[in-house]
Amino acid sequence: MQQSSPATWDTVIRPQEAWWKPDLREFWHYRDLLKLLVLRDLTSQYKQTILGPLWLVLQPLLTTLTYTVMFGIVARLAPKGIPPMLFYLSGIVPWTCFAGVVNKTSKTFVTNAAVLTKVYFPRLIMPVSTTISSLATFLIQLGLLVVIIGLYALFGGFHWTPSSNLIFLPAVILLMALLGLGAGILVSALTTKYRDLGFLVSFGVQLLMFASPVIIPLEKVAQHATMFTVLKLNPMTPVITATRAMFFGGEMDWHGLAYATCFAVVLCTVGLGIFQRVERSFADVV
Repeated sequence: MQQSSPATWDTVIRPQEAWWKPDLREFWHYRDLLKLLVLRDLTSQYKQTILGPLWLVLQPLLTTLTYTVMFGIVARLAPKGIPPMLFYLSGIVPWTCFAGVVNKTSKTFVTNAAVLTKVYFPRLIMPVSTTISSLATFLIQLGLLVVIIGLYALFGGFHWTPSSNLIFLPAVILLMALLGLGAGILVSALTTKYRDLGFLVSFGVQLLMFASPVIIPLEKVAQHATMFTVLKLNPMTPVITATRAMFFGGEMDWHGLAYATCFAVVLCTVGLGIFQRVERSFADVV
């Protein structure tokens, strides 16, 4: 009996020749999966909770009220000219998004091991979907900031005039997302071999917040050279200060934004390269 030739529908999946070069065409081919993963993240996050999506508003609001009392009223760290609640909310909203992207994407390989070892699709879709869902949450919380600014303007005697620099808000949001995505995929690639990093990420992100102007404005630490330098080296510092400058006026730190952009490009390039390389042997390691 003559042996039949191999079936024409068999597909052999091999790693790319260049681990540092992602296949963007394949990524686009799986865009429907990306949409489904984003919807999954958005719907499952607050599933079976009493308040549901209200937590998207309550979490930054309660955190802002705590910071306003502790650091704004008691410690008097908030700057003059801006209500303390608006000052802290405008820092908490972008930082929460950045921290959420880093914390969630850093667990990509570990938390989705059961799926990633059985079904093939571009692995980069997982962290990208997490970043997009975090950005959707960010936009809701950004709307909360706008609403509270309006309440202060109507009933709190706060004279607010939108800055013309608000046109750069999408670029700043993109920069924030790239910083979080780059850090997240870098850590996610390393945690496949060194699980200790997974425990350190959330704690490290919390500590990093104190090295940013979320709580203390830059002008308060200008006289302390070491602390001022630490804050300036944090790539999220120009993102937060730019957000406040766009909403409440003031000069944009263009040099800081240029530094943060370069930092994000390098971070994403290195993180993506390591991510692509680890992806090849991920199933054997996990």
